[in-house]
Amino acid sequence: MDTSIAAARELLKQVFGYEGFRPGQEAVIGTLLAGRNVLTVMPTGSGKSLCFQLPALLLEGLTVVVSPLVALMQDQVAALRLAGVAADSINSANDRAANVAAWRRAVSGQTRLLYMAPERLMTEPMLAQLARLPVRLFAIDEAHCISQWGPSFRPDYGDLGRLPQHFPGVPIAALTATADVVTREDIAEQLFGGAVESFVLGFDRPNIRLSVAQKQDWKRQLRDFVARHAGESGIVYCLSRRKTEEAADLLAKEGVRALPYHAGMGKQEREAHQNSFMTDPGVVIVATIAFGMGIDKADVRYVLHTDLPGSVEAYYQEIGRAGRDGAPAQAHMLYGLADIRMRRQFIEAEAAAADRKRREHKRLDALLGYCEAPSCRRVALLDYFGERSGPCGNCDLCVDPVERLDGTEEAGKVLSAVRRTGERFGAAHVIDILRGTETDKVLLAGHQRLPTFGVGAGLSKKVWHSLIRQMVATGFLQLDIAGFGGLAIADKGRELLRGERRFHYRKDTLARTASSPSRQDRRPAGQGDQEPEQPLDVKQTVLLDALKALRLRLARERGVPAYIVFHDRTLIDMARRCPRSEEAFAALNGVGAAKLQQFAAPFLAAINETLAQEQ
Repeated sequence: MDTSIAAARELLKQVFGYEGFRPGQEAVIGTLLAGRNVLTVMPTGSGKSLCFQLPALLLEGLTVVVSPLVALMQDQVAALRLAGVAADSINSANDRAANVAAWRRAVSGQTRLLYMAPERLMTEPMLAQLARLPVRLFAIDEAHCISQWGPSFRPDYGDLGRLPQHFPGVPIAALTATADVVTREDIAEQLFGGAVESFVLGFDRPNIRLSVAQKQDWKRQLRDFVARHAGESGIVYCLSRRKTEEAADLLAKEGVRALPYHAGMGKQEREAHQNSFMTDPGVVIVATIAFGMGIDKADVRYVLHTDLPGSVEAYYQEIGRAGRDGAPAQAHMLYGLADIRMRRQFIEAEAAAADRKRREHKRLDALLGYCEAPSCRRVALLDYFGERSGPCGNCDLCVDPVERLDGTEEAGKVLSAVRRTGERFGAAHVIDILRGTETDKVLLAGHQRLPTFGVGAGLSKKVWHSLIRQMVATGFLQLDIAGFGGLAIADKGRELLRGERRFHYRKDTLARTASSPSRQDRRPAGQGDQEPEQPLDVKQTVLLDALKALRLRLARERGVPAYIVFHDRTLIDMARRCPRSEEAFAALNGVGAAKLQQFAAPFLAAINETLAQEQ
């Protein structure tokens, strides 16, 4: 079979319905077709899956895809089948008969892409069976899980490094949306022994406005933020299932169509909420990190984190679900001292070696550095991934620069109070001492007799909380994560007490209201995104609603999520161009041959009926 880029381009249109490649795709596909290994880092939503799906069709034989989540496997298999591609998965959610049937199809040569988890793939019996088949390609999704330096290391992923010795000469594609320089180097070494061609697309998503706010009253802050985005689709991330339910209920009482989504819910309810989010206008999903992988909704206008994410990588991947249409979107985060303590506790509670815990603390330090950045947040975020940029003009710190003040004297007072109380009390107690507040706890400990009692009476609790949070985030203080969050003096703090270092802090602009991006804030779309187009007019919007309703019905009939039938981009293209014939329908973005055959008739009927009603 022809394995040229021209053939790949032809299949791209014929099977998937796309006229051309997105940035980076052609180079990755060409390298795999030439039989060479690839490590590619592409932003969320930039089309990573096509980088191995197209070669899988051109190389014939079998492509084995390694994926970490059953739900992600199932969705990708369903999407490929709707596009007319023979795909299967062998996973723990299937019963034995279904897995046996899937394996038989692979053995008989019917299957082109076979999805499975690394735990199943890297067993000796499976490797031995696969060695008898014409395996032409391995694709490893979420490849950052391979790296011991990454935040999501999975030992079973690490075992994939044995693949080259079992299948010499078979190219391997490792794909991820988030990997810093160290993680990329480790993947290259662990999986390929360094023999790999790397493709790293730019990490910037310039249409997303970045902002961070000090967590004060998260419920009020949540209500206020969502109210400023009334009628818009958004994702709200919460740390726990309980908080997810609480936040969704809170927004619902405010008249917002807010739906919870977390792993503790039943599969049917999760799918119903996901379909509503994809289909209905203005739906807000309130979720744990269980939501988002594989979802491609173009018009998500904001992502709000009510709690500090686990790492810069996690944060970047989650905010990447906003603004995929290239139009202005916002990524807003609330965080406070309690978040830092909780994240430190999570790291310490992990069953991991000491050096891994140390790395995870460093990763958290990097995220805190982003939160407490003195200037452009985008510069800080991109710098983490090894990408240099100038001030973006589209984050809270560029729009409203902060003033940096010398707080060495105030920091010295905090450190003195911490030291004199034995480095075992939390921020609230230390602030009571500084402000001279005779609480029962202060009196019981006799801390009203300390020389530092009352030395900070001139500053409010809010200011002292801000100073202490910034001292923790910048490494002057550390939290006793094994205990109850007591403050201890870090190395930089001891240097300050010796007069060897100064502390600068910012007037807490984190408390300011985060503004929404306005029309004049429109910026160019990032790599892999569509350039923002003109909004739909009234008739087109009515048609889009009808098309989404039809998509949902067709998805339910097939037992798949709505976005697998057609992505939002395709429906928007359909509403804008109003095709009235199969030929015009085939020209739409995202309509390949199989979907043309399955869906042209019902969608054309819906277009004709809706337009007739509008006349």
